[in-house]
Amino acid sequence: MSARTQITMDPELQRRAHAKASELGISFAEYIRRLVANDLGEQKPKADVSLIFNLIDEGPPTNIARDKDKMIGEAVWDNYLRKMGRKPTPPAKTRAGRR
Repeated sequence: MSARTQITMDPELQRRAHAKASELGISFAEYIRRLVANDLGEQKPKADVSLIFNLIDEGPPTNIARDKDKMIGEAVWDNYLRKMGRKPTPPAKTRAGRR
């Protein structure tokens, strides 16, 4: 959704800007929008938090605040087993808690 903006400029500057927009075959408003967009650069996309933390919505409920040390330990151990060419251990059953 666009927002309407009012600006004040010197009449000579406004005349030259209108002439430049006309030369480019665009409206004065589009000319100003392009100038501002070029000055600010491209907007960086916001990261999807699920990509950063690899969040999933599957499996048994977990309580990361309570079980984080155990969960990290299991992940490190499973990674070690994979590197050694052995099968990782199945996930341990945890008490039901919040996700």
